[in-house]
Formats: sequence, C-alpha cells, structure tokens
Amino acid sequence: MKNEQLKNSTIFPLGEKVEPNFVGDAFLQMVFTDSEPLNTSIGNVTFAPGARNNWHTHHVGQVLLVTGGEGWYQEEGQPAKLLKTGDVVNIPANVKHWHGATKDSWFVHLALTPGETDWLEAVDDETYDQL
Repeated sequence: MKNEQLKNSTIFPLGEKVEPNFVGDAFLQMVFTDSEPLNTSIGNVTFAPGARNNWHTHHVGQVLLVTGGEGWYQEEGQPAKLLKTGDVVNIPANVKHWHGATKDSWFVHLALTPGETDWLEAVDDETYDQL
C-alpha cells in the first residue's frame, strides 16, 4: 500500500516512461527546461521498485533532491548510499555514478542537471542485487 500511495503522491505528475539508459520502469516529468536564468534543467524522476539508471557522468555535475521513497546512489569505486526523502546529493562534474530505487520501494527525486550527460553501461543485476 505504501508504494502505491507514493506512486500517486509525487509532487509533480508521473511523466513519461524513459528509456534507454534505464533498467526497469522509470518515468520523467520535466519541471524546468529554460536556459535562463539558471542554465539548468530540472526533471522529476520516478523509479519503480528495482529500477535504476545506467552508469553515467555529467559535464557540469548534478544535484538530486529526494522527494519520496527510498533509493540508492553510488559513485564508481565507492559503496552505495541509501537515500530517503529529504536527502540531497551533490554530484561533482565527471564523476561516474548511478541512482535508482531500492528493491521494494518507489523512489522519486528532482534532478537539477546543467550541461550534458554521458550515458554509459547498465548497472548489472549482480552489482544491484548485492545491495
């Protein structure tokens, strides 16, 4: 019940299913796309349980504002960090990382992403299942 309520109670609409570069069901609703005055896009990303994005980097960096559920954030070579509602993640430029839902919870965050993203390989099931 908790996950169903979360799915339907995001701040912004669920948006459209996104693919490629994601494993499982993930949805994106763009909230802000104007280049002025912030020069950044803001997307509301909703991950179904078990869903995650591929490893990737950002030319300028990224900030995640967690608005619901529980998820993971991992930088290459570092242990994964559990994220919960209210957490903020500041991702430096060119740091290889991924983020997504835990196995049993929806996960929703706002992604502030100036600049471009370089998408890389998928987070394999073996890596994910060890969390």
